[in-house]
Amino acid sequence: MQENMIFVIGSPRSGSTMMQRMLGSHNDVYTHPEPHIVTPLAHLGFWANVEKAPFDHINASEAIKEYVEELPGKEKDYYDACAAYLDVLYGRMIQKSKKKMMLDKTPAYALVLPFLTRVYPNAKYIVLTRHPLAIFTSYANSFFDGDYDAALAFNDILGRYIPAIANFLREKNVPFIHVKYEDVVSRPEEKMAEIFSFLGLPNQADAVDYGKHDHVVKSYGDPKAGQESRPTTKSVSAWAAELAADSHKLDLARQTVAPLDEDDIGIWGYDKATMFDKVAEVAGQAPKKDKKWKWNTYRMKRKVFMSLRKDIHNKPLGRAVKKVKYYCDVLLRE
Repeated sequence: MQENMIFVIGSPRSGSTMMQRMLGSHNDVYTHPEPHIVTPLAHLGFWANVEKAPFDHINASEAIKEYVEELPGKEKDYYDACAAYLDVLYGRMIQKSKKKMMLDKTPAYALVLPFLTRVYPNAKYIVLTRHPLAIFTSYANSFFDGDYDAALAFNDILGRYIPAIANFLREKNVPFIHVKYEDVVSRPEEKMAEIFSFLGLPNQADAVDYGKHDHVVKSYGDPKAGQESRPTTKSVSAWAAELAADSHKLDLARQTVAPLDEDDIGIWGYDKATMFDKVAEVAGQAPKKDKKWKWNTYRMKRKVFMSLRKDIHNKPLGRAVKKVKYYCDVLLRE
């Protein structure tokens, strides 16, 4: 099955949903909303542990390692078993679709690449990178309504994803093609032709116009999914204008980038030394009018959620929620 598998590897807000839609527009490719099949499998205890589970995950980890040690092929047998699990789930989906290849685009897989590539070394990997500051600003705006402090406190997205993907690109252990978001949106037909060639598929030029195809590719938790029908360059440098207009956001961006390894950023295709040059370039230009958000169900829910969650532990609502949770736990206790 793995030779028929495609994995799009990229951080959140790197353009991976756009890439998924273009690939899913090809006649030979089937895809599905982020299934998160691999991440739980990776943390069963042999390769890595979860921090908390409804069973004794520490003892389970030690026990499974001892068990695997006694298998004839030792850890090879374990990874073969993991591959068999994925073969069934991916294989039966592709059989149902009657397509040639199956595509899984789940950003969290970038954080378990050593496990995934051990299990599926013959799959095809498409690595999509984007300017780190574009990712940082898009993440804060998309999921935290522009609250950079909250976004950074919740997830150091650059500090987690850049080293993980850079190591993958550096080691070159499996077949992959590396493309940059900025190249894809500026030259979509050219870049997609290269990707289809890498996948061993005939070029299908109209795949870039993914909005004209009748397939449905959802992206759970992505408020901007579905707003475009083909690649566009309008967000390539929007991040620079935003940082130039707000010194606090710019300071947070500098704090986020500072600890990143220069070589890791270089492997991504960018230069740490000139990372903020675009900000200085646009700083003297006339400020753009504030963008008017288009209200949708996701944005409304997110706005309400963020408002309720703010300082929740010190509010009467927080105490009420804790009390309700306590009674729910009692009622549901076995």
